[in-house]
Amino acid sequence: MAKARVERRLAAIIAADVAGYSRLMGVDEEGTLAALKTHRREIIDPKITEHRGRIVKTTGDGALVEFGSAVDAVRCAMEIQRAMAERNASISEDQRIEFRIGINVGDIIIDEGDIYGDGVNIAARVEALASPGAICLSENAYQQMKGKLALNVSDMGEQQLKNIVQPVRVYGVRLDEVAARPALALPDKPSIAVLPFQNMSGDPEQEYFADGMVEDIITGLSRIKWLFVIARNSSFTYKGRSIDIKQVGRELGVRYVLEGSVRKGAGRVRITAQLIEAETNAHIWAERYDRAIDDIFALQDDITISTVASIEPSLRQAEIERVKRKRPDSLDAYDLVLRTLPQVFTLMPEGASKSLPLLERALALEPDYAAALAYAAWCHETLFVRAGLREENRLAMSRYAHAALVHGRDDATALAVAGFCIGLIEHDRATAFQALDAALALSPSSAFTYILGSVLFGWAGEAERAIDWGQRAVRLSPFDPFGFIALGGIFLGHFLRGRDAEAAEAARKAVQVNPLFSVSHMFLVAALARLERTDEAKAVVARLLELQPSFSISRQCAAVGAAPALTAALTESVRSIGLPA
Repeated sequence: MAKARVERRLAAIIAADVAGYSRLMGVDEEGTLAALKTHRREIIDPKITEHRGRIVKTTGDGALVEFGSAVDAVRCAMEIQRAMAERNASISEDQRIEFRIGINVGDIIIDEGDIYGDGVNIAARVEALASPGAICLSENAYQQMKGKLALNVSDMGEQQLKNIVQPVRVYGVRLDEVAARPALALPDKPSIAVLPFQNMSGDPEQEYFADGMVEDIITGLSRIKWLFVIARNSSFTYKGRSIDIKQVGRELGVRYVLEGSVRKGAGRVRITAQLIEAETNAHIWAERYDRAIDDIFALQDDITISTVASIEPSLRQAEIERVKRKRPDSLDAYDLVLRTLPQVFTLMPEGASKSLPLLERALALEPDYAAALAYAAWCHETLFVRAGLREENRLAMSRYAHAALVHGRDDATALAVAGFCIGLIEHDRATAFQALDAALALSPSSAFTYILGSVLFGWAGEAERAIDWGQRAVRLSPFDPFGFIALGGIFLGHFLRGRDAEAAEAARKAVQVNPLFSVSHMFLVAALARLERTDEAKAVVARLLELQPSFSISRQCAAVGAAPALTAALTESVRSIGLPA
């Protein structure tokens, strides 16, 4: 009778247990058990999941875990030991829970979810050789790691392991540096460290490209006024090391970490980058760039600018979400401004009215706060254009915007918003574009500046520049929450040139990005009317008047100083649709 076929596979195995577990239980049975459960829940199980491991079984003080990759197994073990070292730093030595971890790569037998064989036995025997808080690797596991992870190892020589016929060479992984750096306090504004990107090309000559790009990204981020950026000399101390993002955040005193990789070959380069909140390991943003290599330095600049432009709105949104969790009575001026932004960004009167009291509180705390001044100006611009053209709003807008220009000489966002408001409401295009140029000089990757500039060019009747700046903005920040404004600039450019299908497409996208912004609906009505899609246009009119019952094209155009030809074209296009001219 044929035997049932045994299921086998090659795997990386972690065996772990608690050093001195019996002694700890003897001293404080309930406390030890509770602490062990907490460590498993908060560190061990999440790390195993993160690195694609499978917990085969647990005992009172130990665990057996299977991985498909030795790299994943070692990374997981190192991050667990580092996290445990951080926790134990403030605990007396006789009360610390410290794990010993052994790792082997070998053939295993699988039976009803459990695993057996020498692959498992060697992992368990190697684990017994590890010191508390340390890791030991078998020869097989070590050979899988060489050249893939930067490990600080010591050769422990060949060891005769219990019930294992052949001696096994064992390597100890030294983690003495884990607790060497104390945790730093977070600064009073969002903070980020950009780690060296990993060179995946297998070509040491490409290190200069990866390092140069990271240096440029650090320089670009440092131009963002509201962001605290760790200098290159500090972040590059992690080069070549297997790191724990949470540990990096604590050692450098930053809330966010940017990491990535570079792979070059066959005339192309692929770059991946991801932004992570250090404390929670939550991914805030990720992107992949896949480009042909023509001029390597121009490519480096292009990717750097795109990365910085994409990170900024994601970081700002992450900060907004963070501040929502703070108590209202603990908000400082920066927090108050962040609280207003979701309402400011609607660009509608209700949001502006809700935002102004908070912005005024921020300015009471910090009268020269350029960002608060600029956003207050924007709120009054919104109320002026879309809530009755009241002179008090125009005057307040002017006062706040000019103050923002004075106090925001090194704040690209404040300059861009203030310049936009002055150009739109005071119709002073020269001052407006002087402010926008200053913003771009401070932050060449500022998609936000291009967004606002595209609309200014559009209302001024400069069609091609409106399209150019709008497309630059979308290219720099494809998922920007302000994308609907850039699409408005693109619409105006195409509409002025009589490219009605392209204008309708831009307007429709703008409505999709922000369905609560009335002007985007007006743009769509105008384009659909010129395309003679009357029924569709009338449906959009109904929605527009729900959002802004008093809407009038002539008032809108007068308020923003629209070019006469643009005003005439918009008015003529909707004459038969039922939208008040």
